[in-house]
Amino acid sequence: MAAIALPQIKLPKLTLPRLPSLGVMLKSPAAGLTAAGALFAGAAVALVNLLGPVGGADHTLLSLEAGLHGAPAGWREALKPVHGKTHTYADVIRLSERPLAPGAAAGSARAAPPMAFAGGALAQAPIAGFYAPGPAGPLPIIAQDGRTPAQAYARPFTPNGRPKVALVISGLGLEARRTRQAIETLRPEITLSFSVYAEGLQGWIDEARAHGHEVLLETPMEPVDYPDNDAGPFSLMADGQPPETTKKLEWILSRATGYFGLTNYLGSRFLATDGAYNAFASAMRGRGLAFIDDGSAARRGGGVPRATAERVIDDRLSGAAIDQQLTALEAGALQRGQALGSGFAYPVTLEKVAQWANAVEQRGYQLAPASALTTKR
Repeated sequence: MAAIALPQIKLPKLTLPRLPSLGVMLKSPAAGLTAAGALFAGAAVALVNLLGPVGGADHTLLSLEAGLHGAPAGWREALKPVHGKTHTYADVIRLSERPLAPGAAAGSARAAPPMAFAGGALAQAPIAGFYAPGPAGPLPIIAQDGRTPAQAYARPFTPNGRPKVALVISGLGLEARRTRQAIETLRPEITLSFSVYAEGLQGWIDEARAHGHEVLLETPMEPVDYPDNDAGPFSLMADGQPPETTKKLEWILSRATGYFGLTNYLGSRFLATDGAYNAFASAMRGRGLAFIDDGSAARRGGGVPRATAERVIDDRLSGAAIDQQLTALEAGALQRGQALGSGFAYPVTLEKVAQWANAVEQRGYQLAPASALTTKR
């Protein structure tokens, strides 16, 4: 069988829990859409090799047709090559990121059954009245009664008077085992954030919502060290004109449905540029979306529901350091009534967050989805 070839990448120094840069090879918009998913998947696989697998390797050879059996409309076209005949993908579970059930493919390892949590599944996306056709796919819209996608797709929440703590786990959709672990082992109150470059993105979002998780979509943005650090061919650029920003954002938004808002992937330069951020905020406001940043845009408003993570819990990749950050997050909630943290889908992060989330309410806090901490500003 012919196998998909991963591009060669050079791993950067891991100083922050963020994906390695795409580099200059994805600067061409014409080639970007075809290559972005594979390159991000390659980066994720390289990261797995560096940090170690979760419970052993998960290798599956699956033909494209078998992998697409029973897939929703649009996935078949999304996975077919731009030119030439349909070919066989190697390691489809990790590279195409279609969320296959454990044991669905021959030779795949059968995973343990997911932990059951209270709270139930969220409504299946898309919800009627909250989307309209766009040039590249469905786009979120404000409903005729004034309700917004930020309201419709957020996890329901009723405060109980205790200090609220929330967490966003990012970088999902690029490595299947890690993504499934987050969806199935984390409490449903934990908000999950998905890369727009992930193949089978809608399937992952559907599965996350079926487990009760609300979802954010990661928006690639220009960092201060661009082009050494590149967020991909559809990055929102600081010097981009508003029509260009809107066009790129529409492609990002059309990748899937079911998200209540956006979060930034990189973006230190974009978010610090008034004109760029204002165009971005205007587009979000017109579509009724929330925006939650990782701390890079703490002073930004824009008339949309907003929240800012006050700490990254896995800046240092050790269990003890993550435990310390989670304790500091609780302290912030005790002082201010609520606190929001963010983390990346590293194995140690997922393990520590799962342990913490299962016990935090016993210490007098209320675990909340990130949407419950947003305010319009």
